[in-house]
Amino acid sequence: MSKTAAVPVEPSLERLGNPWLRYFLATRPAFLTITLVGVLLGFATAWHAGVPFDGAAAAITVLLALLAHAGVNVLNDYYDHLNGTDAVNSDRLFPFTGGSRFIQNGVLSPGQTLAFGLALFLAVILGGFWLIGHSGFGLFWIGLAGLFIGWAYSAPPLKLNSRGLGEICVAAGFLLIVAGADFVQRGRFDALPWLVGLPYALMVTNILYINQFPDRAADAAAGKRHWVVRLAPDQAAHGYGLVLLLALGWSLGLIAGGRLPLWGAAAFLAALPAFKAAGELRRYAAQPALLAPAIRATIAAAHILAVLLAVALILDRLT
Repeated sequence: MSKTAAVPVEPSLERLGNPWLRYFLATRPAFLTITLVGVLLGFATAWHAGVPFDGAAAAITVLLALLAHAGVNVLNDYYDHLNGTDAVNSDRLFPFTGGSRFIQNGVLSPGQTLAFGLALFLAVILGGFWLIGHSGFGLFWIGLAGLFIGWAYSAPPLKLNSRGLGEICVAAGFLLIVAGADFVQRGRFDALPWLVGLPYALMVTNILYINQFPDRAADAAAGKRHWVVRLAPDQAAHGYGLVLLLALGWSLGLIAGGRLPLWGAAAFLAALPAFKAAGELRRYAAQPALLAPAIRATIAAAHILAVLLAVALILDRLT
C-alpha cells in the first residue's frame, strides 16, 4: 500500500485576504527559527563566560535578528523575480525551494515586495542604533556586515550566490548572528562565539546547499552559477558531506582544545539526521523531487546542533 504525502498549498490572494497575514507570511516565518537558535547560542557563549544576562537587550536582539532574516527572505524573493529563476522553476519543492511564490502567484506585486523588504531592513537599522548605544560601537560593524551580506547575496550588481559565493555568504551571515548576540550581552568582541558559532553556521550552509538541487535547472536558466549548477549532480552531492564533516570536525576540535565542555559532545546527535540527509542526497541528487525528507532532516540537524551547543555551555557554567 502506498502513501501519498500531503502537498503544501502555495499562497494565493484568495486565501490571504487579510493584508497583515499576507505580509507576515511573505517573510517565510516557519524558517526564521534557524536564526532564533543562533541568537540563543550567542547568548549562551556570553553567559558561559560569566556575563550577567540582560533580558531587555536580549529581547530586542531576538526581534531585530528575526526582522533581518525576514528582510533577507523578502528581498531574495524580489531579486529572484528580477532574474527570472522563480518564474521558471517547475521543479521546486514548496515551501523549501523556489521562493515564497508570493510574486509569482499574485499575492504581492514586485514593488510591494521590494518596499516591504527595505522597510524590514530599515526597522533593523533603527533598532540596531539602540543596541549600539547599549552595548558598544563594535556592534555597528557586525550589523553592517550582516545587512550587506543579506543584500549582496542576491541583489545586483554583486549577486554573490550567482558567482559561487552563496555558501560563504550564508556561513558568514549566520556566524555573525552568534557573534552579534554575544556582543550585545558582553559589550566587547571575544573569540568564543566565533569559534562555537562556526559549526552551526556550516550546518545552516548545508540547508542552502541541499535546497539548490531542486532549483538547479531554473537557476541555470537564470544564470545563477552556484556550485550545484556548475557541477554534475552526483559530484555536487559530495559538497554536502564535506561541509558536514567540517562542522563536526571543528566541534570535536573545540572539545579537544578545551574551548567547548565535554557536554558539547551531545551536539553530535545532530549528525544522525545530517548523515541520513547526506545519504539521500547522494542517492537522489539527480532526482530532486525526492529530496524533501533530506531537506527536512538538514533543517532539523542545524537546529539540534545549535540548541545542544547552547545547552552544553549553560550546563558547564551551572556545574
